[in-house]
Amino acid sequence: MIQQFKNRNFYVILAGDLVLFAASLFLAYGIRYSLDVPPAILRSIFLLLPWLLVVKTAVFYAMGVYRGMWRYTSVPDAVRLAKASGLASLILIAALTIVHQFRGYPRSVFMADCIFTLFFCGGYRLGIRMLLLGRRKNRWNIWDRGALDEPNERRIRLMIVGAGDAAVSIIREIQSNSRSPYDIVACVDDDPRKIGQILLGLPVRGPIAKLPLLAGRCGAQEILIAMPSVVGNDMRQIVVTCKATGLPFKTLPSLSSIVDGKVTVNDVREVEYEDILGRSPVHLDWTSIGHYLEGKTVAVTGAGGSIGSELCRQILRFKPAALVLIEANEFNLYRIDQELRGANRFAQLHSALARVQDRALMAALFGRHRPHVVFHAAACKHVPLVEANPREAVLANVVGSGVLMDVAEEYGVARFVQVSTDKAVRPTSVMGATKRVAEIFLQSRLPGHTRFMAVRFGNVLGSSGSVAPLFQQQIRDGGPVTVTHPEMTRYFMLISEACQLILQAGAMGTGGEIFILEMGTPVRIADMARDMIRLSGKVPDQDIQIVYTGLRPGEKLYEELITHGEGIVATGHEKIMVLKRNGHGHPPGDLDRQIRDQMARLAAEAESFDAVRIKAVLKEIVPEYAPASAG
Repeated sequence: MIQQFKNRNFYVILAGDLVLFAASLFLAYGIRYSLDVPPAILRSIFLLLPWLLVVKTAVFYAMGVYRGMWRYTSVPDAVRLAKASGLASLILIAALTIVHQFRGYPRSVFMADCIFTLFFCGGYRLGIRMLLLGRRKNRWNIWDRGALDEPNERRIRLMIVGAGDAAVSIIREIQSNSRSPYDIVACVDDDPRKIGQILLGLPVRGPIAKLPLLAGRCGAQEILIAMPSVVGNDMRQIVVTCKATGLPFKTLPSLSSIVDGKVTVNDVREVEYEDILGRSPVHLDWTSIGHYLEGKTVAVTGAGGSIGSELCRQILRFKPAALVLIEANEFNLYRIDQELRGANRFAQLHSALARVQDRALMAALFGRHRPHVVFHAAACKHVPLVEANPREAVLANVVGSGVLMDVAEEYGVARFVQVSTDKAVRPTSVMGATKRVAEIFLQSRLPGHTRFMAVRFGNVLGSSGSVAPLFQQQIRDGGPVTVTHPEMTRYFMLISEACQLILQAGAMGTGGEIFILEMGTPVRIADMARDMIRLSGKVPDQDIQIVYTGLRPGEKLYEELITHGEGIVATGHEKIMVLKRNGHGHPPGDLDRQIRDQMARLAAEAESFDAVRIKAVLKEIVPEYAPASAG
């Protein structure tokens, strides 16, 4: 509050209000007496005026009317102003009733005075906002003559596709920023109710199909797609239309990537494949997730990887007491540590450079930090590399997972969520088989204090080792784009979407479940390559060639999410299904001992560095494992 008295703008607005307070009172009396105020009444006005100015100023100040920023005057400011005007009038009426029994003061005058005060002061603030907005176009500021902007001709004439909430947010931010590089010329939308209307002073044209014509008429130089809820084929069509204009265009992230639903100019980016993938927004049960994360200590393994790092970002939104980062890659750990400490200013961050198969170190970490929740995302997951290095996959995916589950139970972890993969279903690779072993071990554990659960899903766009970054680099290099097989298909989802659903599944598990994320329709990799080439502004098979290289070791033509015979059950969430605990006909204790013995043999064979013997034990544990040969 005291800082407000150091602001010169406060005194400017206060001086204007004092004049308007007086004008409102005189005008109210003038109307009451048809502009012929008797001398006796005029004397009472001058006696009342000082008290009125004091009361209104005090009430306006106390209710925060003077704390609003002029350039952002909006509906909440108008509501606050109306409440202050009404309260000030009630205080004056009450005081006059107590002191003078309200004799000599017409009641209608105070009602009119309240209305005039609201309109005059509101109009005053609106006028200031209009003046400041107009300053952006005129490049002249009576309040800050030093802040002159660049000539208008240098600003980029921007056309916005969409006239919804996202467009409103962007328009307001650009209009209120005198240093913005953009001048918005119009909006374009398909909604017939919006076409021909005015949105924050800008005309709304349409339909979007006429964008090339409309952009030419408006002299647009750049296009922004402000429709984060539009995905799939609709987004693909908008992109095609934008390309037809010949102008550069950008977009806002999809709603799946914006947890809080707020968009700003800083979110603007190039159109990427994820925008046309067709994934609908994720709806989360915030209460249930917050119940097991808020105020708790949470540990994330593989915290520097694609899934692990995004999990950390999402978890911070639920205000944990502390976050423990466990990562084997030094640079990845440094990067996520610096990001979370900087952008999020989260102090209770504990970073551990560690491998999950190190039992002594995991026990020391869990003993020191006592996590309530563990998300196990650490894994060796690149199929061809793991196929060539099976020992590392066994140590990380099998031994590491077993160590973590044992340590979690020993130190009283409440929930343990393991990140799995669709490659664990009827696996043809060492990577898939080792992840399936970890699933079996998880489901074999005896029920206890710790709730163990796994979340199984397909590929995520943009993850380390995924095909999308590879295609992008090949396109930048001028091609060719390499695809292993014309008929290869994969399930894809966004990293942010996968992590949100992992958090949701963690709230739903009671122990022993394998949750399956709804992956939608599988995508042909060849079609994906062509779409990405088109997004880069080039023509597939002309500007950029597509070359088929053949299946790599361990790869399938297509992936599955469930094994034949697994009982899949719907959950309360539309995008999450579940496989219940399966004892395979064995008592829980016998199954646990059996799988532990098999895992011990697998770990021993891993130390032989003999891929054939490792695969033989994997086949024993996972009968459906069918090693694929390179094709």
